[in-house]
Amino acid sequence: MLYLWIKALHIVSIVCWFAGLFYLPRLFVYHAASEDQISRDRFVVMERKLYRFIMGPAMIAAFVFGIWMLYLVPDWLKQGWLHAKLTLVFLLTGYHHMCGANVKRFARGENSRSHTYFRWFNEVPVVFLLLIVILVVVKPF
Repeated sequence: MLYLWIKALHIVSIVCWFAGLFYLPRLFVYHAASEDQISRDRFVVMERKLYRFIMGPAMIAAFVFGIWMLYLVPDWLKQGWLHAKLTLVFLLTGYHHMCGANVKRFARGENSRSHTYFRWFNEVPVVFLLLIVILVVVKPF
């Protein structure tokens, strides 16, 4: 029964983390396209709060509950699908930190990238989500 509670909390954490990973780059699109200072200032606040108070805690919670599940079911560490998933989670964590670097760059007024760049940047977590869900559900290897 404990495992099911941990799994449920892990899934909720992942949903919250991905919500931020989908929304923050979309804010970057609008921020990069904004032309007035009032809008830019508003985006700086929104981006910072989303990153620090939603995405960060959700990522940490996903890690904690994921590690806890591995503690409860250590045999998964012998399976290839989990190694592939953990590799993708590691790369996704890098993407998360790239988002954080962009939050800081925008806050300093130093962004040099276009809204088009951020439209493409916004698609990256979709690929991660697709691959991770397939690995966890299908367990192809």
